[in-house]
Amino acid sequence: MAEVLDRSAVASTGDEEGDHAINVWRVKKLIKALEAARGNGTSMISLIVPPRDQISRVNRMLADEYGTASNIKSRVNRQSVLAAITSTQQRLKLYTRVPDNGLVIYCGTIMTDDNKEKQVTFDFEPFKAINTSLYLCDNKFHTEALGSLLESDEKFGFIVMDGNGALFGLLTGNTRNVLHKFGVDLPKKHGRGGQSALRFARLRMEKRHNFVRKVAEIAVQLYVPDGQRPNVTGLILAGSADFKNDLSTSEMFDQRLRAKIIKIVDVSYGGENGFNQAIDLSAETLGNVKFIQEKRLIQRYFDEISKDTNKFCFGIEDTTNALDQGAVSTLIVWENLEHERYVLQNAQTGKEVIKVLSPDQAKDPAAFLEDGTELESRSSEPFVDWLADNYKSFGTTLEFVTNRSQEGAQFVRGFGGIGGLLRYELNFEHFAEPDDDDDDYESDFGL
Repeated sequence: MAEVLDRSAVASTGDEEGDHAINVWRVKKLIKALEAARGNGTSMISLIVPPRDQISRVNRMLADEYGTASNIKSRVNRQSVLAAITSTQQRLKLYTRVPDNGLVIYCGTIMTDDNKEKQVTFDFEPFKAINTSLYLCDNKFHTEALGSLLESDEKFGFIVMDGNGALFGLLTGNTRNVLHKFGVDLPKKHGRGGQSALRFARLRMEKRHNFVRKVAEIAVQLYVPDGQRPNVTGLILAGSADFKNDLSTSEMFDQRLRAKIIKIVDVSYGGENGFNQAIDLSAETLGNVKFIQEKRLIQRYFDEISKDTNKFCFGIEDTTNALDQGAVSTLIVWENLEHERYVLQNAQTGKEVIKVLSPDQAKDPAAFLEDGTELESRSSEPFVDWLADNYKSFGTTLEFVTNRSQEGAQFVRGFGGIGGLLRYELNFEHFAEPDDDDDDYESDFGL
């Protein structure tokens, strides 16, 4: 608990997709740790300051609270509350103004696992704006407002087509926007007298073709505005006729957008009514997008194993060796991996040794011995935290997965919850049996 709270773990780090996923993971972990913390009395302060608020106002509010808390009858509780308020005031002095996304502070005295009191203070600027004002002094930390940081801000594009025109929409969270729409006058299936059936059919097909081509062109303008990659997580095609299917299979439809299609739905209407109906029919699919992406990633990993390509790794030792060689293109880690990274030192030689151990391994005294010499502990931290902070230095992409899917559960149980897709083949036997000349070699991990 203390390690989690002492780390400024969820500050804004950028707008990249990978950074966002890691920020979400850090908030989840933070919420879990805060919710598990308990204290005696009402000495745990939860303070959230929204953007555009004033630090001076918060300081005045805390000064008033300090005066009120001075009247608490219980001496022990009074001292704890006053100490928490003072610590919060001291932390606020580090800020001359409220950060752009607001400010979150948790401060108070918690009970540790060995039933001792520990003063903790944790403050950060969220990675996106948190428009909530909160001050509570209780026997627990209040994290309900942090849930808004976990709400999906993924963008989903909608193309609704029927014989009367097309509509292009965007859905972000609970917000829907109509980006563009246009009408079209297409001939019906049956022609009027005075022209041949073949000529009429040819004109009809030509106008339908032009309609599909126009939709495909506008889709690129709206959903690939920079000309490089789509700005939507997924694309839903909807309509009451065959236009949506024609678009999905047409060579005129951009390949980058075709790869983003996650659902094709039949709707009874066109226009905005069709847009609303398409959202309702796609709700379950949209909610499972992350789930589906995770399943695909792990399945891709399993495919490499089944093909015996040697472009994969699993387990702590092989994965860290592969990372050290810069061979891992995608690092896959279970979000609840419990291993700790220990920085140790041999007192006799002064050599630094780094070990990554599971909770069970850490209970074995032999794990902290080297050539019969007991290693002194310098520091330790959760291995997943260390990876989240350092994965970019290894030139890899970090993907956190759960064990909620069948594939995820198999990855955790069978492969230790950590593995990677490699850029090239590696011979891991070389790492397992080093030459005598390489005894002094130490990797970044010390493994």
